Amino acid sequence: MSDSDKPNTRLFDLDLLRAIVTVADCGSFTTAAARLHSTQSTVSQKIRRLEEMAGHRLLERGNRDVLPTDAGDTLLGYARRLLALNDEMVEALSGATVALTVRIGVPDDFATGRTTEQLAAFNRRYPQVKLEVTSGLSRDLSASYDRGELDLVLLKQRQNAREAVACWPEKTRWVDSAKNACIELDPLPIVTFPPRGVYRDEMIAALESIGRRWHISFTSSSLSGIQSAIADGMGIGLLPQRAVTAGHAVLAKNIGLPSVDVFEVAMLHRPAVDPMVKELARVLSKVLAQDTRA
Repeated sequence: MSDSDKPNTRLFDLDLLRAIVTVADCGSFTTAAARLHSTQSTVSQKIRRLEEMAGHRLLERGNRDVLPTDAGDTLLGYARRLLALNDEMVEALSGATVALTVRIGVPDDFATGRTTEQLAAFNRRYPQVKLEVTSGLSRDLSASYDRGELDLVLLKQRQNAREAVACWPEKTRWVDSAKNACIELDPLPIVTFPPRGVYRDEMIAALESIGRRWHISFTSSSLSGIQSAIADGMGIGLLPQRAVTAGHAVLAKNIGLPSVDVFEVAMLHRPAVDPMVKELARVLSKVLAQDTRA
């Protein structure tokens, strides 16, 4: 009798395995169903069938995400290998290139320089991985991540605002125009992001703590808009060190503006992501660690 004829042999359906891998990657049945072009009830049924075959509970709901149990983690490791082997077979038979897509979200000031250099280097090192990078405001990136639309995200947040894989302190600087200084004006014009935008509330609180009169002279959702407005003399602003340009003058501490050191850069990804996501996280972590020491 062959192994396949043995009554106790269980053959796991790749369709069921793909369902649990997608749920684990998305952290949500609803988002997984959308990615699989299926319904939530159908995906739930597939997970139940898989749990019956495995003889274990494989997923449980956490505070935010659906998380794998210990048995689920074990199964996911094999499931990813089986699915990858299946894709490899399809590629060999069809001659097509099978790519893993990793969706990344980064704040605007990370969308240039060393971060993009490392992303490009990662692409060259792992050509089978397709990177989709989105830059924007941290509040928008956070919402996209929570909807399961991003696999890996860097966020600017107040320290310990939400649990993260890793965090690094964010160095901020008060900056003025290098050619048309505003620091002596009263009330002091300030350039900010919109309400709920990063740094805005902290800037205002810092100025009020020293009794400095102020007014908002320019608001923009775009980092480049903020940088240009400050450089052109619309007002002073608070920027991360990496976003300070040649058109800016960093204001000295003896001017009397309070330091704002309450922010951090947080890295988030779900526990059960593909190993390539974790490898990319490792690469970006090295960049952030070096920036912090600079």
